[in-house]
Amino acid sequence: MSEAEALDTVLAELRACRICRDTPLYLPPLPHQPRPVIQASATARLCIAGQAPGTRVHASGRPFTDPSGVRLRRWLGIDETIFYDAAKVAVVPMGHCFPGLDSKGGDKPPRRECAPTWRERVFAVLPRIELVLAIGRYAQNWHLGAKEAANLSATVENWREILARPTYPRVLPLPHPSWRNNAWLKRNPWFEAELVPALQAEVARLFATPSDTQ
Repeated sequence: MSEAEALDTVLAELRACRICRDTPLYLPPLPHQPRPVIQASATARLCIAGQAPGTRVHASGRPFTDPSGVRLRRWLGIDETIFYDAAKVAVVPMGHCFPGLDSKGGDKPPRRECAPTWRERVFAVLPRIELVLAIGRYAQNWHLGAKEAANLSATVENWREILARPTYPRVLPLPHPSWRNNAWLKRNPWFEAELVPALQAEVARLFATPSDTQ
């Protein structure tokens, strides 16, 4: 089986997944029709590992079709054409379906069935990923280890050391680009002054053509 065929098989099974509604490992079951969201190609070199689709992404079936996506693309320094080019960018959230809203109107955590069921299988068919952007604590715990740091701020503050580790793929921790993190961004101006330029340089390097590097 070719790389493309292996990926197509995993993606087809993932998109048909209904475990969190029909045979949930954790109660209550998902209260609405699942709509797994993923963007992936065997040639992608950048992976965006977010949390889970929100209401707008659940409606569109396309990752980051919301204000968070606008901010994320600005952080990356790329436009929608590149962002939605699956040959370049994979988007593999910790939970592939919208988990619903909590009593305060915020998104619930990603369903706990999802990552153990799908994550290793998906990354096994994404052999060319060089950089994973671990957005938020759920992705950071998975890709860096649950004991990486006491909280998100401490993990993101340690981004230089994490990015420099001799691991493959490399990992760069980020806060979520949601408006709910506006206060965090104001308290941590170093993020946009120091981390974002480094992130844009990494992304530009991944997408550079041979002629760009000569």
